[in-house]
Amino acid sequence: MLGAGSWGTTFAKVLADSGADVVLCARRRELADELATTRENSDYLPGVRLPDAVDITADPRAALAGADVVALAVPSHTLRENLAGWAPDLPADATLLSLSKGIEIGTAKRMSEVIIEVTGAAPERIAVVTGPNLAGEVAAEQPTASVIACVDHDRASGVQAICQAPYFRPYTNTDVVGCELGGTVKNVIALACGMSDGLGFGDNTRASLITRGLAETARLGAALGADPTTFAGLAGLGDLVATCTSPLSRNRTVGVRLGAGEDITSIKRGMRQVAEGVLSCRAVADLAARAGVEMPITDHVVQVCHEGMQPADLVAKLMGRNPRPE
Repeated sequence: MLGAGSWGTTFAKVLADSGADVVLCARRRELADELATTRENSDYLPGVRLPDAVDITADPRAALAGADVVALAVPSHTLRENLAGWAPDLPADATLLSLSKGIEIGTAKRMSEVIIEVTGAAPERIAVVTGPNLAGEVAAEQPTASVIACVDHDRASGVQAICQAPYFRPYTNTDVVGCELGGTVKNVIALACGMSDGLGFGDNTRASLITRGLAETARLGAALGADPTTFAGLAGLGDLVATCTSPLSRNRTVGVRLGAGEDITSIKRGMRQVAEGVLSCRAVADLAARAGVEMPITDHVVQVCHEGMQPADLVAKLMGRNPRPE
């Protein structure tokens, strides 16, 4: 496991609770020392104890030695840089498991595409974890279902087998494109839902944004060859609902603060963790433009986060668009 943020630490716990041998590699030596000494990640998951079966290191080479599955749990905007340093030590036949949800800024590539480009690994070696993955709830062992996506069904099943914990139920899917898009666009829609909540709007507004956000995601998926049924499942609707409604969602939380009148610069300055949607909304809009897909919610979130639009104007502009069939 490379990366010991909230989700990386949580997924290491899931793997250990499933009976797998796990080495968790923190990028900061001081965090590795804390994890090894206290068995707790006080920065991201205070009060959650890591199983004794999880070995801790700050040495990526030691973590990678002999690994059958290499889980990559770093923010999407840092994946390429980190992976370039890790690539020489990756075991030749290991499954590369992406826990990152985002589109790369500049290239508009999905995380699996970045992994393939940096490592030269065949697509059949790349798997993705997605679905409603709020780290705090999973770490607290609240029942949840998730998705392991890989174009090689047998490899997806192999990963499924090592992360089947009593509280964590993974399903398999071969639609990597759809699963990655669902896990990325939901962060952008969650920002919009948070803005709506921060402005004081209620359930009708939130439900409308979630539903139309799902339509945006599905349109983009269709243009890029995804399976439409993916968006009705855990990687689509499931992840979208959790991220748009939970107070544990960083993206929704940032949206709420924007809707309440805070500016994005001060919000980012005070955050210890990344709200992926703030960074990736421009990459999602770029990908949609390249694919010729209209994504009005995404476009307006970009304008709020990066171009000075006020959240109240986002709502007015979306509501004032020309009428059309659903």
